[in-house]
Amino acid sequence: MPAPEFVDALNEQIAHEFAASQQYVAVAVHYDRETLPRLAGFFYAQAVEERGHAMKMVQYLMDVDADVVIPPVSGPRNGFADIVEPIQIALDQEKQVTEQISRLAKIARETGDYQSEQFVQWFLKEQVEEVSTMGDLLTTVRRSAANPLWVEEFLARESFGGGDAGDAGAPPTAGGDL
Repeated sequence: MPAPEFVDALNEQIAHEFAASQQYVAVAVHYDRETLPRLAGFFYAQAVEERGHAMKMVQYLMDVDADVVIPPVSGPRNGFADIVEPIQIALDQEKQVTEQISRLAKIARETGDYQSEQFVQWFLKEQVEEVSTMGDLLTTVRRSAANPLWVEEFLARESFGGGDAGDAGAPPTAGGDL
């Protein structure tokens, strides 16, 4: 069984992942209302991915017979000044999640919980992709702020932010990949 400190921190991280999912829904709705369907679709998919991360954490806690606490989440930010602001928020959020996941790895290592440390490694790798993707998207949106349809073209043309659905090394998800 994982160290109690790790279990507490992972339950806290579940809240962060669900909150990230909600934030991405709010961003997707913003782009949907602006008639930017590719940006909206990208963030709807990101929302599902973040929910999936939370459910992977739930499954891990169940697998190791630890207490699972589905915590409340803070509400997402709604209403944005332009098309750039939501992506800046997303990038900042991904950087914060990277720090949170690194903290989980540190707790696991310091408590000698090598199974939990191994579990967290996948999320660390995932965060490199998430931060890179949001950074690239932010650069693209800044360049295209005067004409948002250029971003739509970019997203239509490029395979961007493919998610983790096909990652054979991904931890299992509670409830399957719903």
